[in-house]
Amino acid sequence: MSSDPWGRVDEQGTVYVRTADGERVVGSWQAGSPEEALAYFERKYQGIEVEIGLLEKRVRTTDLAAKDAQTALEHLRAQVTEGHAVGDLDALAKRLDTLAGEIESRREQRKAARAKAQDETRTAKEELVAEAERLAESTQWREAGDRLRALVDTWKGLPRLDRKSDDELWHRFSHARSVFSKHRKAHFATLDAERDQARAVKERLVTEAEALSSSTEWGDTAARYRDLMARWKAAGRAQRDVEDELWARFRGAQDVFFQARSAVFSERDAEQVANQKLKEALAAEAETILPITDLKAAKAALRDVNERWEAIGHVPRDARPKLDGRLNAVERAIREAEDTEWKRSNPEAKARAAGMVGLFEAKAEKIQADLDKARAAGNASRVAKLESELAGVQTLLEQAHKSQEEFSG
Repeated sequence: MSSDPWGRVDEQGTVYVRTADGERVVGSWQAGSPEEALAYFERKYQGIEVEIGLLEKRVRTTDLAAKDAQTALEHLRAQVTEGHAVGDLDALAKRLDTLAGEIESRREQRKAARAKAQDETRTAKEELVAEAERLAESTQWREAGDRLRALVDTWKGLPRLDRKSDDELWHRFSHARSVFSKHRKAHFATLDAERDQARAVKERLVTEAEALSSSTEWGDTAARYRDLMARWKAAGRAQRDVEDELWARFRGAQDVFFQARSAVFSERDAEQVANQKLKEALAAEAETILPITDLKAAKAALRDVNERWEAIGHVPRDARPKLDGRLNAVERAIREAEDTEWKRSNPEAKARAAGMVGLFEAKAEKIQADLDKARAAGNASRVAKLESELAGVQTLLEQAHKSQEEFSG
């Protein structure tokens, strides 16, 4: 019989392994010596030990699933408890017990991690749903639409929850997107209708504008174009390509009219500048009439100037007041000369002036006589009063003499 600390071979070739629970038959050996038998079964033990070491390494250094680790561990435990090997099987069993605890710990950790990940996923999806429901009421169509598409991509990148929770959240998320899409379609349907209406209005405005482009009624037509522009702005916008095309036609019609008007006005302005120079010469000629020495000749000269003035035509608006003012000054001087001449030659006025002189002379003579009497009588108060009256009458008499002199030439 042969033996070692972990096993033995009896005389019949039966091989035993020693454990804390006693001996257990692991096989028989008939082909060689007992030492060879023990060596064979010890190699079996070493193989199991290597497998346990490999499993320990995988559990401790890789992401081996707990289920797979547990299956491998149970397989090795069967080999330790029931396998055909000789060695310190109790030590291997303890290592497997330790590893079983590690696998369970890893399972709990992963379970907690999965629960945490699920909670985080739930929170993330609830936040996505809440944002989608807020965006569903937005009228910022482009920004909100882009954001909703980004939320879908984010949703797709998140793990799934349990079926019920995931389906409920997805239903809310999908409903929010549907609401936004419905509102957006309704908005653009309304917008399309408004744009179609704007197109119809602006087509009519373009037709009117093009009909006016050849008009030479500069003032009235310019006012019509201003009215058309106001109506254009109030009509709203058509589709962009249609809007651009209609605006080009509308603006083109205006340009035709205003360019034609500008050409006419430029020609007119040049003509008016020439007229200004002619009228400046006439104004200077009229001013040579002053001072007036011969009223009849002055009036004849002014008539000639006025006839040529009217024949010349318009001058630039800003030059008109100054030119008219110069001619009006000459006209006023002639009117004043006429008034003076009329006053001088008016018989009734001359008679009134002579009558006033006679009246004041008679009154002065009477006051003078009364004054002489008062002085002779020594009546000082009456003298003072009469002297004051006489001074006033003499002043009026002087004025009457001046008026009479004006009528006598």
